[in-house]
Amino acid sequence: MDIKLFYTGPMPVNTYLCADEESKQAFIVDPGAVSKPLESYIAANEYEIKYIVLTHGHGDHIGGVLHYKELYPEAKVVANTKDDYLFQDSRENMAVQFVGYPVTFRADIYVYDGDKLEVGPMELTILETPGHTPGGISILVGNVVFCGDTLFAGSIGRTDFTGGSYRDLINSVKTKLFTLPDDTFVLPGHMRQTTIGHEKKYNPFF
Repeated sequence: MDIKLFYTGPMPVNTYLCADEESKQAFIVDPGAVSKPLESYIAANEYEIKYIVLTHGHGDHIGGVLHYKELYPEAKVVANTKDDYLFQDSRENMAVQFVGYPVTFRADIYVYDGDKLEVGPMELTILETPGHTPGGISILVGNVVFCGDTLFAGSIGRTDFTGGSYRDLINSVKTKLFTLPDDTFVLPGHMRQTTIGHEKKYNPFF
């Protein structure tokens, strides 16, 4: 896998490109805003964007969705239906506060716990990890999990936004993420990467 991190939006958000170098098929995780370096990298490697996968519906993670839907018209937006209220309401998703402009759309594909998607030879397994938002998901690909704002290096996501639940978030981490192998790489929505084993041992919330 070719995995590249791009910082997008004013927060900034960790936007990931994950591609199979042989088939040239790829997916984007959480396009927080327009990123010319991301677009240039995709073009230089002649990657075909199959999916735009959203870990949740907050404005700082979805600010670039409409742009990339237009730029890559064959790409399908993938998300969990429980965050639909965020995708369809710019007041709820707080896009204006996060990125400076309203963002609303409907996902093309709704996924649920255990669902699988294929991108070239890569298999994406969807894990429902609610807590930060009701429809939060993580995406497991090989020994890498993209977890949005569920788990951070030494911390966890906020639960004080509308729809957030501290109890659900802790349960999501314990039952969905901490059951993965210790050497699984955790690629969060903000800050640096970590591993499941490191967080099980040192994360103060657990």
